[in-house]
This record gives sequence, structure tokens and C-alpha cells, in this order.
Amino acid sequence: MDKQKAKETLLGGLLKNNPTFVLVLGTCPTIAMTTSLSQAFAMGIATTFVLIFSNLFVSLLRNVIPDKVRIPCYIVIISTFVIIVQMVMRRYLPDLYSTMQAFIALIVVNCIILARAESFASCNKPLYSMLDGVSMGLGFTAALCLIGIVREFFAGGAFAGIKIPGFPAMEGVGASAFGFIVFGCLMALFNFVIQKVNEKKERMKKQVLPLSDGKVGTMKEAA
Repeated sequence: MDKQKAKETLLGGLLKNNPTFVLVLGTCPTIAMTTSLSQAFAMGIATTFVLIFSNLFVSLLRNVIPDKVRIPCYIVIISTFVIIVQMVMRRYLPDLYSTMQAFIALIVVNCIILARAESFASCNKPLYSMLDGVSMGLGFTAALCLIGIVREFFAGGAFAGIKIPGFPAMEGVGASAFGFIVFGCLMALFNFVIQKVNEKKERMKKQVLPLSDGKVGTMKEAA
């Protein structure tokens, strides 16, 4: 296994290729399922499970699936794992499932899952495909939870359902319009931070110069 590729794959979905804040995929569940932290976390974990195992099976069957029917085959694979999620949630989390069932079913056509199946799992080995599913799923979950925390706090002064004494509830912040505002602000902040980090890395690379003995060092060492 190429350790560098594995590392880049595992970190890609969290930072460089975050599906929510960078690739801007899965916007519908991002807005609809982030009115509370519990819903955001449940949607993220459900999507992560489907991502990991759909990526795995698409990768395993990539040389068997005919090119002309690959998208229908991907949907069949994805829907199998969505059904498993539905069965588990209906059995063990009935109250949460009753508020999320429409969007759990829509995971089948979630563009994050279809995009990773088409662009990554269909042309990479199973292990890398699973790592990509973990990375993208955790990146999606983290983004949803962050938006959910902000929206839940402003909607009723609560964190994970626990009320903060004395914090006034703000009308209208539970609506989709406010969700888009929070989404946009956090996306801008995320990309700003990533840009600054990348610029710092580039400056550090430029400061590395060859020394007189053939080794490499910083500009200060070269002087």
C-alpha cells in the first residue's frame, strides 16, 4: 500500500476536498438536516456508512460492471446499504427515524455518494476506496455538525438539546433561509482558513534553499 496516497485519501475529504465546504455537494441534506446537532450527526453517520460500503463494493465490482449500465448498478449498490440504515434506525432509533425518514431514503441519490462511486471507487482499489468513503463521510459529518451547532444555538440557545439558561430564542433562524446564511458564512470561513494555511506552506517551501555542502536548509541557514 502506498502510504502517501493513503494519507492523502484519508485527509482529502476532511480538508482539501471537503464535500460540503469545498466541493459543495449534498446541499439538500446539509440545509434540511442541520436544524439540530442530533439530526446533523445522525445524517452524517448514516451517509458515512453508505459511503464506505458502497465505495467498497463499487471498487470490488469495477471490472465486472458494464460501462453502459454503471450508474444504475451504483444506485442498486447504494440503495442496498441505505435499506440497511433504514432497518437499523427504524428498530433502534424510531423517534429520530420518524423525523428523518424522507432524507434517509434520499441518500440513494446523494450526489456525494454517486460522485465518489463514479470518480474514485470505480478506478481505485478497495482499500483506497474505503478510506475515501471514511474521509468523505467524516468530512460531511463534521460540516453538518458544525452547521447544526450554530443553527441550534441561535434557534433556541441550546447545544445538543440542552438549553442554555437565559439565552433568548430567535424567531426565523430555524428556517431554510437562515440555514443557507450559516452554510455560506461557514463555507467562506473554512476556505479562508485553508487558503491561509496553504499560503503559509508555500512561503515555508520557498524559504528552503540549497546550502554550500549540498544539503538543504532555510534562507537563514544559507546566509
